[in-house]
Amino acid sequence: MRNPNRRVGCAHRFLWWAQPTLLVLLTFDAATAQTSYPMLMSLKPVAAQVGQTSEHTLKSRYTMLGAYDVVVTGEGVTGEIVQPEVKEGEKPNLQEIKIRFQVASDALPGVRDFRIGTPTGVSTLGQLVVAADAVVQEDGANDTRDKANAITLPATVCGAIEKAEDVDYFKFAVDAGQTLSFHVRSQRLQDRIHDLQQHVDPILSIRDANGTTLVASDNFFFADPFVHYQFKHAGEYFLEIRDVRYQGNQYWEYAIEVHDRPFITNLHPMAVGRGQQTKFELVGYELPEIHEAFVSIPLDKSTGSQWWELPVGDAVTNPAPVVVSDLPVFTERDVENNTAETAQQVSLPVGITGRIESESDIDCYSFAAMKGERFSFEVVARRQQSAIDSHLRILDTTGKQLTLNDDMRLGKRNFSDSLVENWTAPTDGTFVIEIRDLHLRGGADFVYFIRATRSLPSFELYIDTDKTQLTPGTGGVIFVRAERKNGFTGEIQLGIEGLPGGVEASCGRILAEKGQDGCIVLTAATDAKMMLANVQITGKATHVDSDKESLEITATASPYQETYQPGGGRGHWPAEMHTVSIGEPGDIVAVTLSEYDVRLKPGESKKIDIKIERAEGFDKNVTLDVTYNHLSSVYGDSLPKGVTMDKSKSKTLLTGKTIEGHITLTAAKDSPAVERQQICVMANVSLNFVMKATYASRPLFISVDAASPEGETK
Repeated sequence: MRNPNRRVGCAHRFLWWAQPTLLVLLTFDAATAQTSYPMLMSLKPVAAQVGQTSEHTLKSRYTMLGAYDVVVTGEGVTGEIVQPEVKEGEKPNLQEIKIRFQVASDALPGVRDFRIGTPTGVSTLGQLVVAADAVVQEDGANDTRDKANAITLPATVCGAIEKAEDVDYFKFAVDAGQTLSFHVRSQRLQDRIHDLQQHVDPILSIRDANGTTLVASDNFFFADPFVHYQFKHAGEYFLEIRDVRYQGNQYWEYAIEVHDRPFITNLHPMAVGRGQQTKFELVGYELPEIHEAFVSIPLDKSTGSQWWELPVGDAVTNPAPVVVSDLPVFTERDVENNTAETAQQVSLPVGITGRIESESDIDCYSFAAMKGERFSFEVVARRQQSAIDSHLRILDTTGKQLTLNDDMRLGKRNFSDSLVENWTAPTDGTFVIEIRDLHLRGGADFVYFIRATRSLPSFELYIDTDKTQLTPGTGGVIFVRAERKNGFTGEIQLGIEGLPGGVEASCGRILAEKGQDGCIVLTAATDAKMMLANVQITGKATHVDSDKESLEITATASPYQETYQPGGGRGHWPAEMHTVSIGEPGDIVAVTLSEYDVRLKPGESKKIDIKIERAEGFDKNVTLDVTYNHLSSVYGDSLPKGVTMDKSKSKTLLTGKTIEGHITLTAAKDSPAVERQQICVMANVSLNFVMKATYASRPLFISVDAASPEGETK
């Protein structure tokens, strides 16, 4: 096993580990107003080979002039900007630059996220495929078989479905009986591209010299195709790729990995415990006669969802998904367990790993519980590239259904995996976990892992965005949202690590009970230098149960990249890094308030005067707010319960050269008491219909007095 600790970002899977930034409007030229940070659109070629250094063309919306740094997720890949020639005094709108990636010889193949730092701020995310084989870039007009690009295999074939009715052809030679795998990455690369509202739906075909289709694939890994095919006759053949709808877009890049090596889709078991040796059955194509691998898992191995290369003879496999569990792992035994009566017995808490081996297969596991005990059951499968669309039920021993779940929701996204949370045993007795495929399918790659745990009070944290933009002397705000689990209602204190030099943080809290959001306000020093850094945001809390026992709870926040949905919706996709950057001075130099510590009585209102300092030449509209919104949805609101901004008594739209406004905060008559809850005032400028550039004031603290029993404040 080579470097199993490496973790690679992959757009088609859920990320277990992680780290809103509000998007800051910055300018490279203070006289040019409303200039956005770069929004990356495509990388050409989209793949780089292991052990090689290669040059790529990066395209974006908005300028990348002055780009100075590249950050890449995972290990073994670094990037640098190939500085373009710019004449002295000129400031061109560079929406295309060169970037050089260096990939180490032991870098794990897969998909990496990357972004660049520029004077106008850190960019949105781009994707890079790290490939084992030489990269071949589409060359010229190859939209007919007679113009097909000739390629030598194995290779990673890169190109783009650039326009409507674009069809790309590549020709290659094979020997009689040779077997090849064709793995397409395209649609999955576009999930986190912010401004790509419509995605490709690729279809791959293999044709013979006469143009006859031998095999085709549309959707295999979600919308991306995969083909495994044995060629009966030696000769020349053609690879064809297009959009299934015959649509196109200059940014619809693809990478097709073509080789004759084993191709692993899954492992069985798909989950392992630490401190044990495990025999894995390899699931996939072109496997050796004995398709097994033995791996010893050290006790200090990190837990969670990972991708490993496994030893097969003198070689290693392509990376395969594995879960390293902190639970005792029970592997389904090779006996019939299709009913409640034949269920295999387990003791909770436990991690269960198994497989829906054939059509109509159902797996059942029994466990003992006492009345009132609470448990949670989480399926990990589709997020780990399994073919199963899980359907999970809890039954009694007669087979009567007690609860069920098909699809789950984590944070802002739905998944085909199943989750039953905080289930309570109705009586003392034995109960059954039943899992099957929703459509009663089955097969070798229908593997699964079930986390069956006691339902302890806990929380999860999500960051609304994946970057915070700052300029010298200005502020930015990060909104963090909590999802409370299993009866936890306490207060959560936020924290942040890894800030760039010259940046200070004021970490707020998420209030107890129904408090959902908190914020961290960042401030850059007036002499802060241009730089960027990835940060980690955490939350800590103490839960005290009915027996006065204390439980310390911690969680790491998961960031999202905002995406521009068709029709103007604001979508989110999980990201692996939250980046804080300091750019050059921008369009708003400062946001100042008349006061920073406000105390309200229930039913009382207070006006806060706000002044912004505009950069010379900046006369675009600025909107003031204390919550982060898009259309009718609120994405960040750290106000105390019962406190709102009275829009009818506020001046929040600053047009032209207007620099002064105000907001009025009102506490409802039934507002609960609170001391110094942190918020801030934001000055927003629209970059497009979804994205805002946001400057934040220094922290604003809101207190609400307690009301007396007669309704008078104390």
